[in-house]
Amino acid sequence: MGNSFGNIFRITTFGESHGKAIGVIIDGCPAGLEIDEAFIQQELDRRKPGQSKITTQRKEDDTFEILSGVFEGKSTGMPITIVIANKDQRSKDYSHIADQFRPSHADYTYQQKYGIRDYRGGGRSSARETAARVAAGAIAKMVLKQHDIKIDAYVSQVGDIKAPDHTTLDFSKTESNIVRCPDQKTADEMIELIDQVRKDRDTIGGVVTGVLRNVPVGLGEPVFDKLHAALGGAMLGINAVKGFEYGSGFEGVKMRGSTHNDEFYTEGDKVKTKSNHSGGIQGGISNGEEIYFNVAFKPVATIMQDQDSVNEKGEAIKVSGKGRHDPCVVPRAVPIVEAMAALVVVDFFMIAQTSKLR
Repeated sequence: MGNSFGNIFRITTFGESHGKAIGVIIDGCPAGLEIDEAFIQQELDRRKPGQSKITTQRKEDDTFEILSGVFEGKSTGMPITIVIANKDQRSKDYSHIADQFRPSHADYTYQQKYGIRDYRGGGRSSARETAARVAAGAIAKMVLKQHDIKIDAYVSQVGDIKAPDHTTLDFSKTESNIVRCPDQKTADEMIELIDQVRKDRDTIGGVVTGVLRNVPVGLGEPVFDKLHAALGGAMLGINAVKGFEYGSGFEGVKMRGSTHNDEFYTEGDKVKTKSNHSGGIQGGISNGEEIYFNVAFKPVATIMQDQDSVNEKGEAIKVSGKGRHDPCVVPRAVPIVEAMAALVVVDFFMIAQTSKLR
């Protein structure tokens, strides 16, 4: 039904934006993993609303409760259930669109598909659901930490403003500013642009770049479950995402094969590549090099301006956004991108253990 993700390390999320709670069930987490609840909360805090002047002012603490699968601080191998209560719902902010379709939202498609929809904040289609993914991703990160696999994401572009190449950046500085760009000069320009867009009662899009390091050789299941295909599917399943590219991506079409090919060499007992246009993946399988990708987010669909639309009767109407919304989604999307990448990698890491006799 589209609410579950993964194969061995598998999650199912539940809940709506303005319901009592949202949450996730994680099945397949290995037993004996020390569950760091402070880390889970830290990850949720990075995604939660109301962080700064450039995010929605909805106030949710996003505190969570673990209902099952953890005993004396360790995973038991049973399903882990995490629940996050919704505390700052303002359903009245959406009563005016109960029978209206907001432009570029999921209102129309949900109504046509199901014949019923929760119009309060978009219900299940709301990005509020991604908090559950971040909680699950935090546990996936705990598994990956055991193998020194590192996952970082940051805002690399807002509108036309772009950060320097990821190879020149210090990811430890990503959380040093409210836009989550590790280059401070670029961050200042991004913040100024987002704030101006907010004052204009409008929204703007951007790009989040993900970087995966120390991923072992051999992750990915050709031919249909290639690693880059799974990463692409994971990212395109995030609200407001309109594009995904890895390695050289679309820029690679400008190059010749003689330049684009990543030549091999040996360093000690390891095989490495002189360049990394492949983005750490060849034939759908990780090759041990750094994996990097870009995720494009559209401008948030809710804007505080009148727009043409129709209601459920097909009558022409004017729709204007109300309530609390992000002028740019990418600062809060950083931990979501990391979480989905972690869920993919931990799942493929487990699958890889079945690839050959050992």
